[in-house]
Amino acid sequence: MTTTLLRTAGELHARTRAGRRAVVMTMGALHEGHATLVRTAREIAGPQGEVVVTVFVNPLQFGAGEDLDRYPRTLDADVKIAEEAGADVVFAPSVDEVYPGGEPQVRVSAGPMGERLEGASRPGHFDGMLTVVAKLLHLTRPDAALYGQKDAQQLALIRRMVRDLNFGIDIVAVPTVREDDGLALSSRNRYLSPAERRTALALSQALFAGRDRHAAQEALRARAREVPATHARAEALSALGESRAAADAHAVAKAAPGSVAAVRAAARTVLDEAARMTPPLKLDYLALVDPSDFGDIDDDFTGEAVLAVAARVGTTRLIDNLPLTFGAAS
Repeated sequence: MTTTLLRTAGELHARTRAGRRAVVMTMGALHEGHATLVRTAREIAGPQGEVVVTVFVNPLQFGAGEDLDRYPRTLDADVKIAEEAGADVVFAPSVDEVYPGGEPQVRVSAGPMGERLEGASRPGHFDGMLTVVAKLLHLTRPDAALYGQKDAQQLALIRRMVRDLNFGIDIVAVPTVREDDGLALSSRNRYLSPAERRTALALSQALFAGRDRHAAQEALRARAREVPATHARAEALSALGESRAAADAHAVAKAAPGSVAAVRAAARTVLDEAARMTPPLKLDYLALVDPSDFGDIDDDFTGEAVLAVAARVGTTRLIDNLPLTFGAAS
């Protein structure tokens, strides 16, 4: 397969379409995470469909002091990666093509969800992101668009925009791709020195610690529900090595499944240790949120949740997250 590089929407619209068009939006500097998105898009589009990869560094979503000028531009390499992953087209428009006449006066507002976590740390970021996503969806006219779960808040906002504004496009989430040491793949990882990378591993390690604590608690509660709220329940809990919980087995069975505070605490311990490393990790936020609105969840929460973290190592800011499911207690 030979991938075609296009610069204008007119060129893209002139192409003959026989099947579904699936779009993967990127800011370039493609890596294996992007390639996974493209391969998934190829599966969705099928052999008769078309996969389009957009490469556009959007100035609207970079705030003052952020790395717009520093952001890597590697279009030749991007086209090669996209081609190897199965893309038919790389659409790499200029700023003038996307924003004719300068910055748009009318923009998409991210609303309350866009003011939390990443939005609080980067004011205006999500308004700029949604504006360019809306424009690129119009310019590329896809049937489906794919986004990585690593940018969980971005994904949630895009889904909300598509639903609220009736775009009529399937939004497909693709799981986070990680390197062998657990670090989530990101174009910004290339900024890290070897020492900074060692510190940066704390992000994924913190998430894994929270996940493991959550899994242990869910297993404990599931075991507790298998026996009556009597001495036998306490023995069952004690057998799992949870002697403190066994002291009040009935309370454990009725408590929120997988204590939210304990999950946060397990992750925070790892991040606190990383704050003492050289170079140190500077935590922006650690949050356990409801993916529907990215608000903090309470101890009685049940359902899907996201454990999210953002931190700076040296001059590089990184984000990561893991999905968790809190089951209902009986």
